[in-house]
Amino acid sequence: MPTLPAYLANIRIVLSRTSHPANIGAAARAMKTMGLTRLTLVAPNIMATPMTPEPPAFIAEQAADFRLPEESFVLSSGARDVLERAKIVATLPEALAGTTLSCALTSRRRELTTPLQTPRQLAPSLLAAAQVGQQIALVFGNETYGLSIDEVQQCNRLMTISGNPDYFSLNLAQAVQVVCYELFSHVNMDMSHLIPERNLATAEQVAGMVQHLEDTMVQLDFFRRRNQERMMRRLHSLFNRADTTTEDIDILRGFLNRVQQKLPKE
Repeated sequence: MPTLPAYLANIRIVLSRTSHPANIGAAARAMKTMGLTRLTLVAPNIMATPMTPEPPAFIAEQAADFRLPEESFVLSSGARDVLERAKIVATLPEALAGTTLSCALTSRRRELTTPLQTPRQLAPSLLAAAQVGQQIALVFGNETYGLSIDEVQQCNRLMTISGNPDYFSLNLAQAVQVVCYELFSHVNMDMSHLIPERNLATAEQVAGMVQHLEDTMVQLDFFRRRNQERMMRRLHSLFNRADTTTEDIDILRGFLNRVQQKLPKE
């Protein structure tokens, strides 16, 4: 099983003024799925929901004591550890402390000189910086209003997710997932562990199965008015090209045995 590159720990996801507790949990899940585990919450403004009728109030002077509601943990699925280790601060400057590259996520036109780039365009430079030990922040705003102009100006990169100009409405956790995926897609992780092991059949096993097939076809009188030798050569070539596995051979021979059992005895 391949291991995640250590430099991914230099990338933090920052959620500013998030209101829905489920979104925080879902964002943590999206992060961990793509190998990111550092989450920072800026002044969470938790709203009441059916699962969280009495949301915790955030007090800036007691930021470190803030505790997320259980709803966030439920929606995080297997990423509970990301939430438990999340850093909670009162201001964005605190969240960006120590970073060299900070990306503000926005879908609105803004009168800023910073060039607007997609996650795919920014990913290589962000990962290159992380690889040499620099701290990176990806900053997402409130679900309803996004990032304020002041928050955007505190970042030195401007990132947007391109989409349908007639209808673009990404949920916060979905946006986190898209950005984290684009980053992870540039990591070039070895995916060989996802490829099932294939036990290729030997030449003898393929030849035995083809002979079994020919015997069955003879019993079925399949070769009447057909060139038996030519057809069997083509079938043998077909199974050789197909990289037939031992499991394939077992299935085919089991089927042929069943067919032969059903044929009338001479």
